[in-house]
Amino acid sequence: EAVVQEFGPAQVGESFGPTWETCWFKVELNIPLAWAGREVHFLWESDGEGMVWRDAQPVQGLTKEGEKTSYILTRSLKESEPHSLTLYVELACNGLFGAGKGSMIAPPDPDRRVTLSKAELVVFNRDVYELLVDLEILLDMAQLLGEEDQRSFQALYTANQMVNVCDVTDPSTFPAARGLAAAIFSQRNGESQHTIHAMGHCHIDSAWLWPYEETIRKCARSWVTVVHLMEHNPELTFACSQGVGALGLIPVLWQAQQFEWVRSCYPGLYARIQDFVAKGQFIPVGGTWVEMDGNLPSGESMVRQFLQGQRFFQEQFGRTCSEFWLPDTFGYSAQLPQLMRGCGIQRFLTQKLSWNLVNSFPHHTFFWEGIDGSQVLTHFPPGDSYGMHGRVEEMLKTVKNNKDKGRVNHSAFLFGFGDGGGGPTQKMLDRMKRMSNTDGLPRVQISTPDQLFSVLEKESSQLCTWVGELFLELHNGTYTTQAQIKKGNRECERILHDIEVLSTLAVARDGAFQYPASQLQQLWRFLLLNQFHDVLPGSCIQLVVEDALQYYTEIRRAGAQLQEEAVQSLCKDLLQPKAGNTQSTLVLNTLSWERTEVISRPGPDGTETLALVTVPSMGYALVQEPFVPPQPVAVRKREDGSITMENGVIAVCLDTMGHLTSLQLLDSGRESVPDGCYANQFALFDDVPLYWDAWDVMDYHLETRKPVTTLLKPLEITLAGGLRGSVRFSLQVGKSSTLTQEIILDAGCPYLRFETQVEWKEAHKFLKVEFPVQVRSTNATYEIQFGHLQRPTHWNTSWDWARFEVWAHKWLDLSEHGFGVALLNDCKYGASAHRNILSLSL
Repeated sequence: EAVVQEFGPAQVGESFGPTWETCWFKVELNIPLAWAGREVHFLWESDGEGMVWRDAQPVQGLTKEGEKTSYILTRSLKESEPHSLTLYVELACNGLFGAGKGSMIAPPDPDRRVTLSKAELVVFNRDVYELLVDLEILLDMAQLLGEEDQRSFQALYTANQMVNVCDVTDPSTFPAARGLAAAIFSQRNGESQHTIHAMGHCHIDSAWLWPYEETIRKCARSWVTVVHLMEHNPELTFACSQGVGALGLIPVLWQAQQFEWVRSCYPGLYARIQDFVAKGQFIPVGGTWVEMDGNLPSGESMVRQFLQGQRFFQEQFGRTCSEFWLPDTFGYSAQLPQLMRGCGIQRFLTQKLSWNLVNSFPHHTFFWEGIDGSQVLTHFPPGDSYGMHGRVEEMLKTVKNNKDKGRVNHSAFLFGFGDGGGGPTQKMLDRMKRMSNTDGLPRVQISTPDQLFSVLEKESSQLCTWVGELFLELHNGTYTTQAQIKKGNRECERILHDIEVLSTLAVARDGAFQYPASQLQQLWRFLLLNQFHDVLPGSCIQLVVEDALQYYTEIRRAGAQLQEEAVQSLCKDLLQPKAGNTQSTLVLNTLSWERTEVISRPGPDGTETLALVTVPSMGYALVQEPFVPPQPVAVRKREDGSITMENGVIAVCLDTMGHLTSLQLLDSGRESVPDGCYANQFALFDDVPLYWDAWDVMDYHLETRKPVTTLLKPLEITLAGGLRGSVRFSLQVGKSSTLTQEIILDAGCPYLRFETQVEWKEAHKFLKVEFPVQVRSTNATYEIQFGHLQRPTHWNTSWDWARFEVWAHKWLDLSEHGFGVALLNDCKYGASAHRNILSLSL
């Protein structure tokens, strides 16, 4: 499509745009005959992301920020090679990290333009390049090994000799200078030296500071560059400590969704990748559909991440992943070890806990134990990064920083530009070739995840065990940021659950019913994609939020249709109108326990009517005549404007501001709200983090608490009792936001329901609702995936107070012997329980 367009002249220095546009350049090259035998490159520099196309196939990414600015046309120009050729350059008008206006994480500048600063045909002098890499390694050794280490002086004096020997105007002096460096690099290590397992790495966020659509091209730009590198750096095995180690390139890629994008959009590139997977050079790890958030997806969603990912890898590459690879997610649920083991994975790699703001995590290699006792061998690369560049400084940090010295003598080193893609470069490889087995530096070998974990397993007898969640002491705001995304995730998880339950029952009852497997897989993949660790947490640009909300809309639309089809098949006899029958309502229960609840249904005249219904586990009931509860809800207004509601199970009292001043369990007479305290208290906090605005809420926000006290509409009765009693009030929040809440008590119901609508127009503010309760416990309980977790309600240690804002799924609970209070929600994740106050972040 691009090739057939009409091209006009372009000049170096011209700018192109605006943001997110694509420009195509037709580049006609004529290599001079005088360059015979020389290495010739096409040099291209711009502040956009480029990709070279040759013979209708992508061949090389060109990104200045990723240190990839040249495409090698020939390594030694032969007379038989074409001297005239045409390339096409696809230029995306955005940088490696999007187009933030003023700072990387600012909203994109819609009018940003990228400038073409260089487009040249050049001769590359590889001898000079190799000399410069030699000198860089030697000077780094001299500077970083320290005055107490004789190797630093040996490196310094060797570099000095090289300068003396080398005459820059006489290339014949270069080999002697390089020979001096080679003599240093060939001096071997002792057997006890630490071994670094280097793996090419290219972390690409599926969406972040750029939309999903741009990620597809980022994958192609990065991976075609990796394939190109692999073709010229074939995999070679590190022989032994006495031999000369040779290095190849083994990139590690882990998101099935990204493979699927490349398969669909770049079939030629994908075929080349498949070849390298078969050779063992491209190694799929991770096993999930995307690199999902590690906290917020439900247990079932996490299982589907593994199911879809592992199935894809099995179908496409004939193997499943044995390592779970999640380097950049904002914390890790205590349920993950059990889920990993259930999916055939016993090894885990991440590094994100190195970002902890308060406590330094005590291990780099350890066993991680989940809530059921399942254990996985876990490794954090001690260099605390997944984007290393192969420098001496990084190698020394990897050894020095390792917190499990003496227990293990091997560690991972992930090299390559990441987050926005890019991947490894030739220079990174060339640096590490010189360090493969050089006295004074750790051993460096190109390795694989399997090789690393296999040797760690052999050394694991003295490793420590960490029990429970891997909590990241940073980015706590991601549990709450972008409320619509959080709500969409929870709703769509429920919708997909209900479709599967009803469709399964329909198949069991009627073999002719077609289970909607392909439609469900597509809807699940939409949901799983949105659980990527910068989308579900809300730490992404507006374009991504809009895309995500569209996916949720599609799941709701298609899900409603699939649900209707399943119900029609399952209950078709019940749905047929019969003569003489009074109007009845079919009620389905998709949960695995019997439920008695008040429901709302359309009456004969179109108005909503209430009914009390009991529905069996995974079953249905027909509701005809309204059922009168044994104890109707009583609603009374007092002289002071406060309102009481009672249903025989609980009794509540609310003041005119909507505060819950009393919540009693009638059987025991036990009061839940402490004297003089208000539950259902809304509070506003300043939210001005140090840097990561959408990600973070800092502990000092707690010092800025301001109760919401501006009443717009006082408490009034909206339903006077019977099957349901309800009251409503409105508040002003901050300068220009409003909050309306309806508080509902149903007949026979052991809980009070709060339906809250907020028109949110504040900036750098944080809204919470608080429930002080008359319960004393040193631990609160929080629902997580397929289980629950206890966290302290005190701040005795720095590990305790670093959890000032935590995540939970559908409930948190504070209980003592014989009594407790739980706070439930249908679309929130941020929460806290400090002393006796349960708080939900809205």
